Amino acid sequence: MSDRESDLLRARQEKLERLRARGIDPYPPHFHRTHTSQQAIEIFQEAEAKDGAAARTGPVVAAGRITAMRGMGKASFLDLRDGTGRLQAHLRSDILGPQYDLVGDLDLGDFLGAKGPLFKTRRGEITLEATEITVLSKAIAPPPEKWHGLKDVEVRYRQRYLDLMANPEVQAIFRNRSRIVSYIRRFMDGRGFIEVETPVMVHVPAGAMARPFVTKHNALDRTLYLRIATELHLKRLIVGGMDRVYEIGKVFRNEGIDLDHNPEFTTMESYEAYADYNDVMRMVEEMTAGAAQEVLGAATVTFHDNEINLAPPWPRLSLVEELRKAGVDIERHDTNDKLVAAATELGVSIQRTESRGSIIDKLVGALIEPKLIQPTFLVDYPVEMSPLAKAKPGDPRYVERFEAFIGGMEVANSFTELNDPIVQRQRFEDQERLRRQFGDEDFDRLDEDFLESLEYGMPPTGGLGVGIDRLVMVLTGQRSIRDVLLFPQLRSM
Repeated sequence: MSDRESDLLRARQEKLERLRARGIDPYPPHFHRTHTSQQAIEIFQEAEAKDGAAARTGPVVAAGRITAMRGMGKASFLDLRDGTGRLQAHLRSDILGPQYDLVGDLDLGDFLGAKGPLFKTRRGEITLEATEITVLSKAIAPPPEKWHGLKDVEVRYRQRYLDLMANPEVQAIFRNRSRIVSYIRRFMDGRGFIEVETPVMVHVPAGAMARPFVTKHNALDRTLYLRIATELHLKRLIVGGMDRVYEIGKVFRNEGIDLDHNPEFTTMESYEAYADYNDVMRMVEEMTAGAAQEVLGAATVTFHDNEINLAPPWPRLSLVEELRKAGVDIERHDTNDKLVAAATELGVSIQRTESRGSIIDKLVGALIEPKLIQPTFLVDYPVEMSPLAKAKPGDPRYVERFEAFIGGMEVANSFTELNDPIVQRQRFEDQERLRRQFGDEDFDRLDEDFLESLEYGMPPTGGLGVGIDRLVMVLTGQRSIRDVLLFPQLRSM
């Protein structure tokens, strides 16, 4: 801590003690405000529409953090910011009397309550004329020096509270995130889905190809894992007769961190009996465009400098055909060596020791995904990449699966769910064999209890997983997943 910072802290602590010496509690237990900043502005605007330039309201009680102070002799202007916006307060010694002496012990960052009528200054600013003020919380640490725009990215992520204080537009992002999630809930509820909750700690980390976080339950004396997906528990509910279910919640994957990956992230997974991936595609189009309309008032967004139209219908592109256009025919390149050679010719770095599913996934990521800027469904994946999806009728080499891409980034994944317990067991056993063969890769895991549930019968089902964080990135125009997570995971200092 610099000498200047130490001096600032000392000065604030001295002011705190002066307040207490006057018998003022600088951290009172409650305060009743009658209006938010936005509500106060709105009631003045109503009065102004009725009374014109001479408008003046009755007393209101507002509160907020002091974000600006301007002294003018025996009067001061303060900006009070709450969760709805900013309201200017005018403090005058001839109105406040002895209370005006408190102004000298106020600092930027303090919370203050103020009571009084609203009027408009000569400069046209709606203002509360304080007849009474109350110290609500004395900030003993000064706000960021660049109060109007904290720019240090590392500080913004590590001390999100400073980011929210200094950058009002950041609060807007997270308010929109909340609105997006609320819209998705209403959308799913409106289609007859039931929201459920499934375990976060599981015995088998299955339902995706990912490395789990491991924990230990002492009372049960057993190893547990943070879930990597909600899929298998939700499909158990379909088996049990709950025809339409969804869950919005965190999943955890012990993997890398980059612009669109965080070890813990939020998904919406849904399962609908008697539906297939075509039905789910239509649902995703409608839900995404509806969320944009709800939050932005339009189905067009700007993401990574691209104007993107989310209105349905979205193109359906064959994965096999798109790879063929890019120069890789996975049907003709029917061995790993041939695939690796084709990838090398196209400048895609792949190891010969990788599984066929991993090689194809990397080819898709390098050759196709970056080009899918407008909303697009990539459909019909090789079975090697999709152990939980149902094979396409007449061609068991491929499954009924799609991934939805926007701005070159995957935002959703869907299957027509595999409901044949014998085939599903074989697929899981193949995954376990591949795990032994390719020890460095992540494969799905055999879940015996889930396989047993399938033996009781699961109807044809369409499943969906939506990455909420990535969808929020698209709808709010953010380039990094960290900008849509209030508290992203970060490396140690």
